[in-house]
Amino acid sequence: MKISKIFNLNKTQYELDFVDIDPSVDTPLFLDPYYISKCDFPFAIDAHATLRSYFEFLLALLRGQKIRQAEELFSHLGENNDVCLGMSSGKPNGHGMGPEDTAAIFKELLTSRAVKTGIMEDIEDFRIFVPNVDKDKVSDMTANIIRRHLIEYTKEQCELHGIPLTPSVPSGMYWDAQKRMWDNQYIERLVVEGRPILLVPKRIVSFTDKYTPSEYKQHFVLNFLQHENLQLHTSLVRKYKSGEEYVTKKSIREKEGVIDKEYLARFTEQHPEVFADFKQQTAKKLSHVDGAVLDNLNLRAVCEYLTQKLAEIPSGTANASHYHNLIIGILELLFYPNLSSPKKEHKIHDGRKRIDITFNNSAESGFFFTLPNKNVLLPCPFVFVECKNYTGEVANPELDQLSGRFSNRRGKVGILACRTLDENDSFMKRCADTYEDDRGLILPITDEDLTVALSLFSEQGANAIEQILSQKYEQIAFTK
Repeated sequence: MKISKIFNLNKTQYELDFVDIDPSVDTPLFLDPYYISKCDFPFAIDAHATLRSYFEFLLALLRGQKIRQAEELFSHLGENNDVCLGMSSGKPNGHGMGPEDTAAIFKELLTSRAVKTGIMEDIEDFRIFVPNVDKDKVSDMTANIIRRHLIEYTKEQCELHGIPLTPSVPSGMYWDAQKRMWDNQYIERLVVEGRPILLVPKRIVSFTDKYTPSEYKQHFVLNFLQHENLQLHTSLVRKYKSGEEYVTKKSIREKEGVIDKEYLARFTEQHPEVFADFKQQTAKKLSHVDGAVLDNLNLRAVCEYLTQKLAEIPSGTANASHYHNLIIGILELLFYPNLSSPKKEHKIHDGRKRIDITFNNSAESGFFFTLPNKNVLLPCPFVFVECKNYTGEVANPELDQLSGRFSNRRGKVGILACRTLDENDSFMKRCADTYEDDRGLILPITDEDLTVALSLFSEQGANAIEQILSQKYEQIAFTK
């Protein structure tokens, strides 16, 4: 049974930011450190910095011949059953990286040409150059190192969705980048049937089918050797009937013998530019998983259901929490993958707690990618959302409440979700005043906007809602 069912969230995977795992089985997705390194948003940037901290320290110990200390450091990359990702059959059992695997891989590192020559610079390079390391083991290593980030994310998602946490549960060993050491604490954690569970953002998982030794060998190493043999006019050169010369990859493999990871390390030492090209070209091929992840869902039916639910919720304070909860799911669907990792924040306001939602800006294209580039006065590493289930007009206090959260560091772009705007032109002028005074950009989204975006989403994806935002931004920017 999946997390959404266990805790009666009544949400589909489209409406959830985390991978909706079934804790009783592994989900065939992975944490790929190379993919994480290419994601440019706060969660991924922090996670990558932690990965770099660990790996750079490990390499420094190995190259400094501090073997015992390096072995201790490496020993904590063992089994990780908390994320429930990988290829285990049946109940998750740390299939990727058990204690015996950890010891065996460390021995490989001690004799690794890639380590000694310095060509292995990142943790993802384990998969390319170290024998018996594939996506499962690299994923397990990654999960252990960034465990603290996943714990924090899990707590945020549990708070967002009202999932209870259990106090005084061991965190498990995680890498503290500031102290450069492993740590373990008793903290609040998500526990399911007696097992601590970590939720993982769907924005950072992948199938890890691009940054692989087979891709490097087949499309870069062998391509280089084909070209080299043609240039040198070796005995491997053949001719078509047209007279054009060629060299087959099969003939190269027969001549070179076994092209294993040790071979790839030797080749890379001699031709580092080929490996650099592999990294550069692979980065262009990476992509996020679909919003439904691995669920077989009817997207149009999901959008129609959410439209109906939105229409059924009455305006007013009594239904504010239902409205907030629905809006979070709708925005997750509409904005993914450009906004991610929604976080609920409680703040004291006139003695009462109020709900704000903060999204990571994870856009690689579209409105939230181009906005800060077009206008440097509108940084938006985070995007803030306020939900107002009002029957009356939304006015200056609501604008001031949202703009008061802005800063150059946090961002200066926010969304105000409300049921309707009684005096649309008047409200947009207030938004224009805020914008003109350099107090940030506030974009209102009404039920009508969401209904239109949901109706178009199955054909247009995130562009459906972002076109609406672009029109509102243009109206605000040019209102006098």
